[in-house]
Amino acid sequence: MSKSRLPLALGLTAAGGIGYYLYSAGGNTNVAKKQAEADAHKVSAQFKSELPGRGDQARKDAEKYGAEAGAKVDKTIHKTEAELRKAAADAEAYAKDARAAAMKKVDEFDKKVEAEASKAKSGISSWFGGK
Repeated sequence: MSKSRLPLALGLTAAGGIGYYLYSAGGNTNVAKKQAEADAHKVSAQFKSELPGRGDQARKDAEKYGAEAGAKVDKTIHKTEAELRKAAADAEAYAKDARAAAMKKVDEFDKKVEAEASKAKSGISSWFGGK
C-alpha cells in the first residue's frame, strides 16, 4: 500500500512560503502577514481578470473542493483518534497483564521464602529441644 506524497509536498510548500515571507520581512510576523495578504490579493485579482464570467464558478468550485478537503481531514482525524483509543486500550491491557504476571511471580517467591523459613525455623528449634 503506497502512501500519497501530496500532504508532504503541501506541508513543505507551506513551510517554504512561510519561511520566505518571514525572511523577507526580517522576522517581523506582522509585516510578513501583510506581504502575504498583498500577494494573495494580487493573485486573486489577476485570476479574476483572466477568467471573466467564470469567477463565480471558480468560487463555487473552490468552495466545493474546500468542503471535500475538510471532510477528508475530518475523516482522517476521526480515524486517527479511533486508532489512538485502540492503542491506549491495548497498552492498558498489556500493562494489566504484565502487572498480574509480576504479582504472580512475587507471590510464588513469597511462598517459597515462607516455606524455606519455616523449614529453617523447625530445624533450628530442634537443636534446642523444640519441636
